[in-house]
Amino acid sequence: MMIIYFLKIKYPLFHLKSINSTFEITNYKYMELVFATNNLNKLKEVQALIPSSIKLISLKDIGCFEDIPETQNSIEGNAIQKAEYIKKHYGYDCFADDTGLEVEALHGAPGVYSARYAGEQRDTHDNMNKLLDELANTENRNAQFKTVVALHLNNKFQTFNGICKGSITKTKHGKKGFGYDPIFKPNDYGMTFAEMDLNVKNVIGHRGKAVSKLVDFLKTIQTNI
Repeated sequence: MMIIYFLKIKYPLFHLKSINSTFEITNYKYMELVFATNNLNKLKEVQALIPSSIKLISLKDIGCFEDIPETQNSIEGNAIQKAEYIKKHYGYDCFADDTGLEVEALHGAPGVYSARYAGEQRDTHDNMNKLLDELANTENRNAQFKTVVALHLNNKFQTFNGICKGSITKTKHGKKGFGYDPIFKPNDYGMTFAEMDLNVKNVIGHRGKAVSKLVDFLKTIQTNI
């Protein structure tokens, strides 16, 4: 089930496919952008970070129901590939993200393969179980989450990075969040991401940091128009 996001204003909305997705209604600058993901948890997190002057459009809104390719060998490459796919096949300005968990003792693994670490079934619990098994006899549990957001706007690319350093716990804790959240504890916090409120995670987390940089960039565009 996909979530459709609509911003309720008293003016009509237009889905823009031109090279400039910013327009002005009685001096109110407003932007529409597609977020190229089918991950409902990501949609929820990012929606909480986006200001009301930017309308987030889901893939379902534009009629995209296929799996978007992620075949690059880097986190940045995957993010760019997904944003480029939407622009090429659907014509919308958009942004996409890719995230990897990089574990020091595993030389940066699972990294770009985080979502399918335990196989193509992309099962969250299988991924976590495999990682915990591999670290079972390891004292060094240092790790970091890395997110890259790729923006395709006005036929140009911009990328924004976010990193959150922490460690891998020995067991799963918490029911919130998604992915590796139940086994990742950020530095200086006594709980995992899966035990945190979303607003706290968005402030200190990798995706929140990357999206905040994206939002700051988009605000400069709106200001200059």
